[in-house]
Amino acid sequence: MSAEDLEKYETEMELQLYREYRDVVGLFSYVIETERRFYLANDYQIEIRNSSDGEVFFELTLRDAWVWDMFRPARFVKNVRVVTFKDINVEELTKAEL
Repeated sequence: MSAEDLEKYETEMELQLYREYRDVVGLFSYVIETERRFYLANDYQIEIRNSSDGEVFFELTLRDAWVWDMFRPARFVKNVRVVTFKDINVEELTKAEL
């Protein structure tokens, strides 16, 4: 497989992922973005924690979620738990936005 073939494959996968996102976004209430992933979810909880050395981190729990990841064969997940030292962005979707 050439580099051009690989690039074409990745472009097609990204387009397929975008189309899936467009089809499912109306099923969810929140858009949640971490430094590593983009999620759609209907329920979430964020806990602020302190590590043993005093650093602050976040524990994010999502329920009934969809994950933006073109390498996952199944993007719908029942529960997701994310632990991060980075920012988390949560936006509530309104039906008018869709």
